[in-house]
Amino acid sequence: MSAELTDGYVTELRLRGHAALPAPRRVELSEGSVLVSARDWGLRLAGVDQEDIAVRTFMAGMKLRHWEGEAPAEPQTGERKLNWVELAIRPDAVETGLRDGRHEQAYRIEASRERITLIGNARPGLFYAVQTFLQLLGGPGLPLGTITDWPQYEIRAIHWDTKHHQDRMETLKRYLDQAAEFKINAILYELEDKFAYPSHPIIGAPGAWTTEQLQELTDYALERHIEIIPDVQSPAHLAYVLKHEEFAHLRCDGSNYQICMGDPEARKLLFDLYDDVCEATQGVRFFHVSTDEVYYAGICERYRKPYNPENRSLTWVDYVNAAHEHLAKRGREVIVWGEYPLLPEHARLLPTTLINGVAGKIPEQTAIENERGIRQFTYVPTHGGELIWPNYFAYTNRTGRRVRGRLEDARDETLAGWQRCANSIGTISAAWDDSGLHNECFWLGWAMMGQASWTPGLAVEQAVADFCDLFYGRGAHGMPEACRQLQEGARFVERTLEWLPSKVRGPSYGNSERKQPRPRRDFTMLPPALPNPADLSIQPLFRPRYARALAEAPQRLEDNDRLLLQLQSALALVSRNHYNLEVLLSVARWQRHFIQMVLGVAEAEDLLVLASKAAGEGDAVRALGLLAQARDKVRAALDDLEGMYRRLKAVWEKSRFEKGRSADGRRFVHVMDDVKDHYADRRPDLSYLISHEENIGLPAWLDGLGKVIEARSAAQAEPKP
Repeated sequence: MSAELTDGYVTELRLRGHAALPAPRRVELSEGSVLVSARDWGLRLAGVDQEDIAVRTFMAGMKLRHWEGEAPAEPQTGERKLNWVELAIRPDAVETGLRDGRHEQAYRIEASRERITLIGNARPGLFYAVQTFLQLLGGPGLPLGTITDWPQYEIRAIHWDTKHHQDRMETLKRYLDQAAEFKINAILYELEDKFAYPSHPIIGAPGAWTTEQLQELTDYALERHIEIIPDVQSPAHLAYVLKHEEFAHLRCDGSNYQICMGDPEARKLLFDLYDDVCEATQGVRFFHVSTDEVYYAGICERYRKPYNPENRSLTWVDYVNAAHEHLAKRGREVIVWGEYPLLPEHARLLPTTLINGVAGKIPEQTAIENERGIRQFTYVPTHGGELIWPNYFAYTNRTGRRVRGRLEDARDETLAGWQRCANSIGTISAAWDDSGLHNECFWLGWAMMGQASWTPGLAVEQAVADFCDLFYGRGAHGMPEACRQLQEGARFVERTLEWLPSKVRGPSYGNSERKQPRPRRDFTMLPPALPNPADLSIQPLFRPRYARALAEAPQRLEDNDRLLLQLQSALALVSRNHYNLEVLLSVARWQRHFIQMVLGVAEAEDLLVLASKAAGEGDAVRALGLLAQARDKVRAALDDLEGMYRRLKAVWEKSRFEKGRSADGRRFVHVMDDVKDHYADRRPDLSYLISHEENIGLPAWLDGLGKVIEARSAAQAEPKP
């Protein structure tokens, strides 16, 4: 760990007004700084090809961000003498004492008023020197002194999960460029049906990436010293395969969640998919075969063993060993999720060249891996199943308990992982697509994991501030607080909604505890009661049931006012990543609609209570008017929902394709997972984002209220006897 991080509060660079993420390991500054202008500075190369990605990144970054569109001066002689930025590759220029890939990633920056030198031990090190240099120029000039740096973890992977969406190619390339800025050097790419498997083309969704397209993306990443590590979900989480009738006979005990892992035909199918993806990701060392949450290993009717923990674990081991052998012949190093149903003692049955992608969780298993030399990744999820925005910061859950934030977990788990895992080679920052968040919401977590994996220990507060300065530019004041307010709004929605029995879906297959049908539930609310048409009597339901949320809602609406103002102001001030702010605005407006809907429905119920009172007092005209006002309140909420969703969809689909789209003459096949019942897999399109509100049934409630109004109007129009 860097000496400057040991206090845990602030780095010397931050104290001098500079942002750098990841924070460099060793910084030795002198007084002052230097402005690197295009007019007075030129570029020299020493042992570096001018087409190297480090040189191209330097030129593009300087021209775009620091030299105001001017090209750097060419070498000159004569009266005008230029100062020089020199890019150099010098093997072992930085002494690290390491014998792995981290040594090649080491670099040094030496800055004086007349000369700046960026030196890498190898091409990756020079590339990272350029990234740090460009970040530092965003402050008050380049600080004078020396920076010496290399990472704590060799591989720093973030997770692209595409269960429920497909990003556009230009989006993915932009993500790779942004990941490289934070020194992320691996992408765990969970493909599911977003790849057109040549051996079984029915599995790929309409418009899925072809072999040529995936290889194009892989090459783009490799040039930036990033490996795209393919992850083919198997042998569980296989609804994207088993939903097709031609594979129905391979379902484990009839469930589309898991394949019958001992069946030779099933294994051939999965190994065909592995081979297809290997062909499309040439140049990559690793392959991730998933293997997590295999609940029903050993239960398949045709290959049954007694269904118990030991046989479940041994069935898992048997499959992992077969997959490892198959992929090793293709030159791939195999990563698995080494967890349930694996029993710790059975880790001795695994090949020593296997890599555990979720290591350090079980002490007994970790000790065996340490002893046998099995390599390990520290796994930290920066998003799980949270609705609309991740839990980056500490928060209060629906039971009133204070919960640690995921950014704290990223900092602490990377420190602990290095201590627990003797054979650690990297970190994996998972951002799951289960609840269908937009990937633009994940950048704070991804950048924090880049920081925590490079120089563990930086204070979360500084990491957030550095990220916002670098990601948006220094003009966007208040973005850290905007991120926190987005989280607070999202958690308010989650605390307000309930898991209620589903009215539209049948039972699921089971869970990890046992195989049995269990009712599915929807995340939603109950609508108000309707008044009795005869006398308009009503028992209030909505306001008492959601009293806690309604008491909090006015403050949340006020907070959302400030959030929208902050994001709108930032749009005109940020120098980078404007689209990210568009997405954040769509999330803030989604939250605002929900708050207003809850308040509006409660006010509608209040109007119904007043109508009942007016009817009891014999004021039929006022009662009818109050009923109409209640109807208008709910209609306004539904109209706002439609408008909000239309605008959100337009923003999100700038960077991704339409969810569940038809393409190339094919229609998307939508079938939900038998077991997991993810939030985003409940709808074939983006409307899962408003399904919680649609499940309330407000249109039907309006119809019911309309009938009450009609009945009261008819009764009022009848002549008196």
